[in-house]
Amino acid sequence: MDQKQNNYGDDNINCDRSTRGVDIFPSSSTDSPGLCAFILTIISYLLIVATFPFSLCLCIKVVQEYERAVIFRLGRLLKGGAKGPGIFFIVPCIDSYRKVDLRTVSFDVPPQEILSLDSVPVSVEAVIYLRVCNPTNAETNVDDYSHSTRLLAATTLRNVLGTRNLAEILSERESISSTMQSSLDEATDPWGVKVERVEIKDVRLPVQLQRAMAAEAEAAREARAKVIAAEGEQRASRALKEAAEVINESPAALQLRYMQTLNAISAEKNSTIIFPLPIDLLSQYMNKGNNGKSK
Repeated sequence: MDQKQNNYGDDNINCDRSTRGVDIFPSSSTDSPGLCAFILTIISYLLIVATFPFSLCLCIKVVQEYERAVIFRLGRLLKGGAKGPGIFFIVPCIDSYRKVDLRTVSFDVPPQEILSLDSVPVSVEAVIYLRVCNPTNAETNVDDYSHSTRLLAATTLRNVLGTRNLAEILSERESISSTMQSSLDEATDPWGVKVERVEIKDVRLPVQLQRAMAAEAEAAREARAKVIAAEGEQRASRALKEAAEVINESPAALQLRYMQTLNAISAEKNSTIIFPLPIDLLSQYMNKGNNGKSK
């Protein structure tokens, strides 16, 4: 690993990993380029000198602050690692370079039809945020790091969600996202790619399952409403029982209640008002009448 760093330089840019990406083709800088390559290099430098200063237009290149240039000389990776930002120098005819964008990019994972652990079919979408942290590895270790990461993300999404049941998929999105991020970050390490974030975008259920879940939720709400109503009636019946016991113990309280009822009836706009007489009052008059007759 130390020999690779001496040859290529430190191409890891703000990577929060304990290990660096591993170059699959390190021999391109350690092997001798050969006599033919040496002769072509000398000829190219002579042409630059002979056509100076016009050759500067072809030799001087510029990359932006968010870019790096990976240079190949006669098909071999040039020593020194990726160049930039700013001005760098190439030798026409024998040098070629590729620009690598270091900015964070995002892409949507197409909807994946997944069978959960409890055999429920669901369709899940996700969004991935990634960036290149080692331009050299991103160009030499993988053909198209962006496309490869997309395919890997879709496969990882299916594998991770296949181990969860429906309730976990709906309630543990953060845990699923963290698991996917760790798995993708580890897999893309040799490519020089850092997966910064994974988010579950949407979880779609079959229409029949949605209706069944809605009916279940509605039934649960109705059951809770009935329980609350029953508890209210129970408390009301207890209060009425206590009030009846108090009135039964005090006849004056019954008379007061009677007067309050008459007052409430008189306050309403009724054309006819019926005044019911309590039985105890009638019984008193009836008792007095019976006593008079007996005398």
